[in-house]
Amino acid sequence: MIQYPTLNKNATVGVTAPSSGVPDELHVVLHTAINRMKDRGYSCLSGDTPWMDDKAKSAPAVIRAKELNEMLSDEMIDLIIPPWGGELLIEILEHINFETMPNKWIMGFSDISLLLLAVTLNTGTATAHGSSLVDLRAIESDDTTAMWETVLATKQNETVTQYASEKYQKEWDHENPTHHVFNLDTQTYWRTMTGQNTKVEGRLLGGCIDAIRHLIGTPFGDVHSFKNKHISGEPIIWYLENYGMSTAELRRSLVQMKLAGWFEDASAIMFGRSPANTPVDNYTAKDVYEVLSEELDIPIIYDIDCGHVPPQITFINGAYAEVEVENGRGKVIQTFK
Repeated sequence: MIQYPTLNKNATVGVTAPSSGVPDELHVVLHTAINRMKDRGYSCLSGDTPWMDDKAKSAPAVIRAKELNEMLSDEMIDLIIPPWGGELLIEILEHINFETMPNKWIMGFSDISLLLLAVTLNTGTATAHGSSLVDLRAIESDDTTAMWETVLATKQNETVTQYASEKYQKEWDHENPTHHVFNLDTQTYWRTMTGQNTKVEGRLLGGCIDAIRHLIGTPFGDVHSFKNKHISGEPIIWYLENYGMSTAELRRSLVQMKLAGWFEDASAIMFGRSPANTPVDNYTAKDVYEVLSEELDIPIIYDIDCGHVPPQITFINGAYAEVEVENGRGKVIQTFK
């Protein structure tokens, strides 16, 4: 059984950096993000790590883990949102108190998705793959990003529906900021390998492939045990995104996931838009998806709203989902059961 935290009004947000912190020159961005949360009616408690950044991390692993464990156990804090991702979250896993972890939302993406997946696999507690804190600093959020509050406020046995964005941001244009933070300038179109409309169902699991693949072979990445213990062997819909890998490295990572049994009984795999996927010798991302679809004999959906090419849908690890793609438009229905 999956445990679902609930976001209540006037909640307190804990801000900690279990991966990278924010360098001095960008502290103004973090201040703005915290102030925006306060404008929305939330209280914010920040640790020390978000304001520190050196040697590819906010602080040594034991310090990052200690601050995260303290925020998780603090009854005053209802929700944890790191400022952003980073590189070395994996260092803190062995120091996290999974056995005593309370039922509390953690939200983020990129390197944070490694923590999210590990928490859900090892505790059965749902986690939220969605915006980082700095991406919530907008005066007005776009419709897709703004859904994070509605999704996290969904209660046990309730259903929440999200739709594909109208437009996405093809690349950053920092010289021309918008009220939405993102420059949404390119038409969104969800695609399937068959080119046909598709509907799939299953439990959601996923994240940034660059990060979560490193759970394979560790005590924190036992997908088989999670399926037996928490979801009674139900099929999984994997949502994945590639931040920095070439197509060959993407393929190697997906084969490793397959060989580790992560895709056994999967009902579908979805891929977010990617800023990477650099072709190797004419080997494209579409080629990768095609061979994976043939090997697993399951639907592959791609160019969805997930990951480093914003905006992104808030996907809940562990939730039961129905995903529909019709004429390039996507719909995600998540049930907290």
